[in-house]
Amino acid sequence: MKNLVKDFLSRKSFAVIGSFRDESKYAYKIMKDLLAKGYEVYPVNPHMSRVEGRVCYKNLSDIPVDIDVADVVTPPAVTEKIVEECLQKGIKRVWLQPGAESEKAIEFCKENNMKVLHSICVMLESQKQKDIIR
Repeated sequence: MKNLVKDFLSRKSFAVIGSFRDESKYAYKIMKDLLAKGYEVYPVNPHMSRVEGRVCYKNLSDIPVDIDVADVVTPPAVTEKIVEECLQKGIKRVWLQPGAESEKAIEFCKENNMKVLHSICVMLESQKQKDIIR
C-alpha cells in the first residue's frame, strides 16, 4: 500500500468532493492542506459555487482539465455515484476518505481498473511522505 500512496501523492491535480460549508468540514480541511502542499485542487459540491475564492464545480465533468486523483469525502451512498463519475471523467485514482468508503464503491473501482485507496486519510499520508523526504 505504501507504493500506492506514493503513486497517488506524486500526482499534481486533485478533485476534492465533499462539503465545504465551513472550515470544520473534512473536505474543506483536505482542500486547504493539499493547496498548502502545492497541489492543484478542484473542489466539487453541487450546492456551492465558490470556496476560498476558488470555483467550486457542481460535478466532476464540469472540471475543464484532466484530474489525477479524486479525493472523496462523502457518505458511502453518494460515494458510489461519485466513483461512476470518476470512470466517466477518466480518473484512474480514487482516494476514499475514512467514512466515505463502501464495499460497493471499492469493488466498482477494482472492476473498472481504477486504483483505489481507502480507510486512510490523505492529510496524514501526505504528512508521512513529507517527513520521510526530510
